[in-house]
Amino acid sequence: MRFEIVGKNVSVTPAMREQIEKKLSSLEKYLLIDDNTIVRVVARVYPNSQKVEVTVPTKIGNLRAEVENDDFYAAVDLAIDKLEDQIRRQKTRLSKRHREHLAQAFIEEADKKEDEVDIPVRTKSVVAETMPLDEAIMQMELSGHNFYIYTDEESDKVAVVYRRKSGGYGLIEVDSE
Repeated sequence: MRFEIVGKNVSVTPAMREQIEKKLSSLEKYLLIDDNTIVRVVARVYPNSQKVEVTVPTKIGNLRAEVENDDFYAAVDLAIDKLEDQIRRQKTRLSKRHREHLAQAFIEEADKKEDEVDIPVRTKSVVAETMPLDEAIMQMELSGHNFYIYTDEESDKVAVVYRRKSGGYGLIEVDSE
């Protein structure tokens, strides 16, 4: 970022120039500004006050702040605050615009998925062999699955033994009507 600092009715001192450049350089963290971007600052002196005008051309648009104050350095600080507010508002507008587009894309994608109810279902037939619970657990471990379907030897009911996430095993017994 390069600076073009002009004084109207005042000569710009090195201290004024240094303060302006230091404060405006802090805006680089908010914006994508090229090294060739020229920031224009006009300092004016009136009988009772001093005025600072700052114009920053950016990719999102021109940022402009105009502040009048008794103290030159206070006017620079207020101009920087105004520019930061403009940047914040502009970024909020952009993020809302992108958020709305993203939301619309998600809605359209969800509508497409609702129309396409082609969820592949794999069907497998299992013969529930009769065995005790201990053997069913062993068969489950040998198969590498998280569950095993069998017919319980004691109750003569179809049952499912499964591995619990918290550790241990669980048992589901099926009642036939």
